[in-house]
Amino acid sequence: MMFTAADPALTDFGRDPWWIVLIKLLFAFVVGMGLTVLGVWFERRVVAYMAQRPGPNQVGPFGLLQTLMDGIKGMLKEDILPKKADKVVFFFAPTICAIFALTSLSVIPFAGKVSMFGHVTPMQVTDLPVGALVVLACSSMAVYGIVLGGWASGSTYPLLGGLRSSAQMISYEVALGLSLVAVFMTAGTMSTSGIVAAQAHGSAYTVLGVTLHAPSWYALLLIPSFLVFLVSAFGETNRAPFDLPEAESELVAGYMTEYSSIKFMLYMLAEYVAMVSMSAMITTLFLGGWRAPWPITLWSGANDGWFGLLWFFAKVTLILFLFVWVRATLPRLRYDQFMRFGWKVLLPVNLLWIVVLAGIKTMQTESMEARTKWVVIIGVVVVLGVVALLWPNSRKEPDPAVQERRAARSAGGFPVPPMDLQVPPSPRAKRAVAERRPANVPGASTPDSEEV
Repeated sequence: MMFTAADPALTDFGRDPWWIVLIKLLFAFVVGMGLTVLGVWFERRVVAYMAQRPGPNQVGPFGLLQTLMDGIKGMLKEDILPKKADKVVFFFAPTICAIFALTSLSVIPFAGKVSMFGHVTPMQVTDLPVGALVVLACSSMAVYGIVLGGWASGSTYPLLGGLRSSAQMISYEVALGLSLVAVFMTAGTMSTSGIVAAQAHGSAYTVLGVTLHAPSWYALLLIPSFLVFLVSAFGETNRAPFDLPEAESELVAGYMTEYSSIKFMLYMLAEYVAMVSMSAMITTLFLGGWRAPWPITLWSGANDGWFGLLWFFAKVTLILFLFVWVRATLPRLRYDQFMRFGWKVLLPVNLLWIVVLAGIKTMQTESMEARTKWVVIIGVVVVLGVVALLWPNSRKEPDPAVQERRAARSAGGFPVPPMDLQVPPSPRAKRAVAERRPANVPGASTPDSEEV
């Protein structure tokens, strides 16, 4: 049975019978687990294609069952417990990451209202007046699983990985949360279903008698917030180039170094489920959620019934491809570059954009005289922000010449090779020896070359 597209409201939740709620919970769980299994296969195939190699192609059609077999093999491995580990915390730390990663999918609207066994219900487990903040809270709580896992391992490298993760969360959680402020200001709600409904129709305007609609997706209306949220999502999910807590070139495997068997698989599961939930959150907040993109919307039934699932998962797959593409393209950042980018670039840009957007929202409700005043204020803020971001650092003085370094050297001091590896000739050597040409060049001999 097809049901006409309708945006769910907060009053539509909490009225379903228990078996409908159980079906939607099971659906959210299957989405998290299924997209994780397919996501690993998808990442390996895409990265292999970019590296001009086949990738997994043996187990099942196109290698689709390779990830499933790898998971079964990993769970059957020997479970090793380090001697100095805290047994209780060491066991529960991976489960914390997996549970909170799956919980965040409970407030994601997968589609509008659908007919399920004759019962009309929103295709969403639940929603709250602060539903978008639930995803942010689950993402923050999942970091505790990484920190506790690194501490409970009783080893140095896992502890360093856990500390890095806590610093990473502080740096990028702030930018991630601030990027939501612009969405809340524009949509007028923090409910995930309400944000999707706010992106349903753009502002209408008439050109030459033709009524047109401006873009309604916040990815186009709020470009700075979209870009900051997208970059912060890479840091929040520990994905390359921001995978510093598990940098194998520095920390072996970071917080997962001492884990094996099913506990190691839980950490891997949590990472990919977090990537899926962040992709779903980006789709909900900035890409119109489950609604079809233009020009598909020209068809009146594009958003009816279960069609919303098709558009939603198509957008999620596009964001997952972006995660994989970035991993295959960019190298891992140094830790100082990573922290500097979060605090000195993302945070100031976000704050500046919020001030500008607040001024624009105020101008839309003020008189012309007040608008002029706000234009001047916003212009000054933008100019000051651009100057602060582009202000050059103190220039490094040029290195002194070889003769100056030689003159400044104390008598009898040990000669230190210069950083440019251009070793000057010894001051004690004769001029003929210092200026000689290679011996294998014809005519290179000098009258004093016999003294060498």
